[in-house]
Amino acid sequence: HLPALAKDQAYRLTAAASRHGKVEDIPNFPTIEAMLDAVPELEAVSLCMPPQFRYDAARTALEAKKHVFLEKPPGATVSEVDDLKALAAANGVSLFASWHSRYAPAVEAARAFLGSTQISSAAINWKEDVRRWHPNQDWIWAPGGFGVFDPGINALSIATHILPAMFITSAV
Repeated sequence: HLPALAKDQAYRLTAAASRHGKVEDIPNFPTIEAMLDAVPELEAVSLCMPPQFRYDAARTALEAKKHVFLEKPPGATVSEVDDLKALAAANGVSLFASWHSRYAPAVEAARAFLGSTQISSAAINWKEDVRRWHPNQDWIWAPGGFGVFDPGINALSIATHILPAMFITSAV
């Protein structure tokens, strides 16, 4: 995510919290609580972390009245996301969930094409290599890590964006 952050001058990365990694040239903290305590002027946090830890971190940031950007999937359950949405509204801050795959270069062209034709069926054959795109990230296989759903959600986010109203009759 760092290259994308560096490209946009509208905001800047001013601190990071991670149990494992470090970001050069900014303050680093072992927890989101420590980061929020040390850098209270932060306006927003972007949570790019394993999903099993995201809800608690999002609650912490929202309770501190920070805007929160959630990486996909936004929560393990709909009730988690509903709770975060209510907490954001109560604290007057925004809650945003990313579906970054929708912004890949070919997605809009595919959407335009599919919108101009009649579709009788659709199938997804997603071949994302988890070990290539998530090297050394064993959290994917840990309880709460979503396993293959983490990369599979990229296909789902693209499909729900490029296809007209879907009618799903089966899934494997």
